[in-house]
Amino acid sequence: MIDGTGEAEADDLERIGRDVAACRACPRLVEWREKVAAEKRAAYADEEYWGRGVPPFGDSDARIAVIGLAPAAHGANRTGRMFTGDRSGDWLYRALYRAGLANQPTSTDRGDGLKLTGALVTSPVKCAPPANKPTPTERDRCKPFFERELAVVQPKVFVVLGGFGFQALCRHLDLRPRPKFGHGVEIELDDGRWIVCSYHVSQQNTFTGKLTEEMLNAVFARARALAFG
Repeated sequence: MIDGTGEAEADDLERIGRDVAACRACPRLVEWREKVAAEKRAAYADEEYWGRGVPPFGDSDARIAVIGLAPAAHGANRTGRMFTGDRSGDWLYRALYRAGLANQPTSTDRGDGLKLTGALVTSPVKCAPPANKPTPTERDRCKPFFERELAVVQPKVFVVLGGFGFQALCRHLDLRPRPKFGHGVEIELDDGRWIVCSYHVSQQNTFTGKLTEEMLNAVFARARALAFG
């Protein structure tokens, strides 16, 4: 980043967040996020949707980075905060609270007082995609934001929620051959950092019992031990 004097500015999460919210690089995603924000879900008809790219959320000194997929259409695309306002977020923030990484177990809106300590929540794709399926091109256009976030935070442990986030992180770290994803899989990197894998907190996984709260709690307990132990 260059300021008006030509000097390089130190990047930070606030600046990245502004850039994410202003981004209109992917026409399909922009059209979808704004269509959802205009039409709204009946339960949220009286609310003003965020309808933009969703910034990272958490501690700039985080030792743990939680990596999802993309904002949910009526969750983060509505509230403007990652994993906020839907059932996936309910699961995630309860787990973060139990692990001592959040000051409260609920996340309903940007003004609810939630704070994370030692953790950052983000995703490789910053806009809500149709059917929760971003294209490879859309993922790649978001890559600079993802790289900037991780450069600022420099976490010791990455908790990846699902295969999409895992693949994006492996590309970022240039891991070859790519390790196999699986719930509870742990990967120690050559520089002493760790990846801890979890099934995504999607309703498809939590409603069917593929992911239980005990399983998720164990992932974050392990991540905390690796990051702070």
